[in-house]
Amino acid sequence: MEQSRAIPVDVDTAFARTLPIPLPTIFCRWYGPIAPVRAVRDQTGDWAAVGQTRTVEQVGAGSMREELTVVDPPNSFGYTLTDIAGPLAPLVDHIDGRWLFEPVGTGTSVTWRWTVHPRSGLASAALPVFEALWRGYARQGLEQLSVELLR
Repeated sequence: MEQSRAIPVDVDTAFARTLPIPLPTIFCRWYGPIAPVRAVRDQTGDWAAVGQTRTVEQVGAGSMREELTVVDPPNSFGYTLTDIAGPLAPLVDHIDGRWLFEPVGTGTSVTWRWTVHPRSGLASAALPVFEALWRGYARQGLEQLSVELLR
């Protein structure tokens, strides 16, 4: 699953300001049943180096452990979400996420991609519905990222 948005800033700026941005800043609204990020805890220093971990807490009971797995400035960074708790737990075992930054016109195409690894065969049957909801959540997050990058 992926969602993209063109943002009128250069690639270096888009990458450099997206990687460390506080998650509650861009994932601050509900999208249907998908909760906003309430807080990030257990993070040491800036979010910048492969191997760093943190816990992402959503409004309500959701949480997950995030590990930064790839940092390739200014092209991309990636992470893995594990220890998923809350509403996604019965559906998802883990998620590989990636943010991609590519020049487009006078700005940057920012793509947020998720590869969801379902917990079971039964859970995989529900992924198309989850994907439709996630695309809306991602679109909303990218809109907020654009606002932040243009400040």
